[in-house]
Amino acid sequence: MLRSFRLTNHRSFATEQELSLLPVYDRDRTALPVAAIYGANASGKSNLVDALAFMQDAVLQSFQRWDVRGGVPRRPFRLDPALQAQPTGYVIDLMLDEARYAYGFTTDDGKVLEEWLYSYPEKKKRVLFERLDGRIRFGSTLSGARAKLDVLYELTRPNALFLSVAAQSEAELVMPVYNWFRASLSFPVPWVRDTGQAVAERILDHLRGDLQRKQILVDLLATADVGISDFQIVQVDDPSSLVWPLLRPTDDSMSLLKKRLANPKFVVDVDRAALLFRHGQAEALFDFRDESAGTRSWLSLLPDALDALEVGGTMVIDEIDASLHPLLTARLIGLFREADTNPRGAQLIFTTHDASLLGTALGEEVLARDQIWFVEKDRNGASRLYPLSDFKPREGENRERRYLGGSYGAVPVVSSTGFADAVREG
Repeated sequence: MLRSFRLTNHRSFATEQELSLLPVYDRDRTALPVAAIYGANASGKSNLVDALAFMQDAVLQSFQRWDVRGGVPRRPFRLDPALQAQPTGYVIDLMLDEARYAYGFTTDDGKVLEEWLYSYPEKKKRVLFERLDGRIRFGSTLSGARAKLDVLYELTRPNALFLSVAAQSEAELVMPVYNWFRASLSFPVPWVRDTGQAVAERILDHLRGDLQRKQILVDLLATADVGISDFQIVQVDDPSSLVWPLLRPTDDSMSLLKKRLANPKFVVDVDRAALLFRHGQAEALFDFRDESAGTRSWLSLLPDALDALEVGGTMVIDEIDASLHPLLTARLIGLFREADTNPRGAQLIFTTHDASLLGTALGEEVLARDQIWFVEKDRNGASRLYPLSDFKPREGENRERRYLGGSYGAVPVVSSTGFADAVREG
């Protein structure tokens, strides 16, 4: 569970900014299940998402895939030449199985400058490791594993993270944090333009041979009122090669499916996988490309959302409102906000322009006051991140109207006549 994320000198973020998911009004909660980030176009919302994605990539790939001599592929703030030579930094604060961790690192263009991992048993800071100026120090509680850790650090390149290296040997001290980046943090893309192959791959990965999971997917498609009553997955060049049947399969198709799933050599070729959909009770099946943009977006988000809810993961979506109706977006948010559908503390972090989410949907508040954040740029082009709670909002106030009216900032300054003047003749 993510408690906070800090970043410094990343793209449009020049100075240190923090996204906090610590509750402001309900202190009994460990962390908030939802954070919505608003701002004008080009304000830096996507750069905040990009920063967390870069941190994940560094943890998972810096040792194996970053160029040995290629330095660090960072993206510092470019509008101030002095900042291009300054460090870029990222820090996360996590709660994992009732244990708190803080992990972070700083880099320049060539190497990792600092890296650290702390835990907080009984609310007291414990150093697991600290890396600085080419040296590393391990905490006193790790004396028994010191020899192995020293060897792992010897294998760590200047432009690779020690966390990334140590995880390759499953070093116990790093695995909880590494596994959060690997298995609990996801960045689904809510729009697939031309093909259902990537979505078919995610659905297959989510189903994992469980017919009940398919039922939940079908139910969520049905309740979204997109017209779909069922789906199946086939190999596109061999329709008889059934990968996943309709919900009420024939004995032959179910037998074939079980045989395929039981075969350790059976690998689905996602380049040849096709999603086919049934609408209502009709026998005709429709291809993924026949469906609307909203249906594609909804279907592409569902596997990650259900996985996050199942394991208590953190799902991060840039422009959640792309092609989705506001009521559908509100329902997705509700799955994370409600305790009965989110018993494991999964989190949804998203950027949006949809001001209607600041109000109510079907009589219910969509977002709580401390779940709303804003991003805006200053006169120097640097992004600033700040919460709605800074404005001391009252319960029940019309947040949608106040936001669009500019009370919270983070809206574009639009001239009432500028658009017309730009295209008016003479």
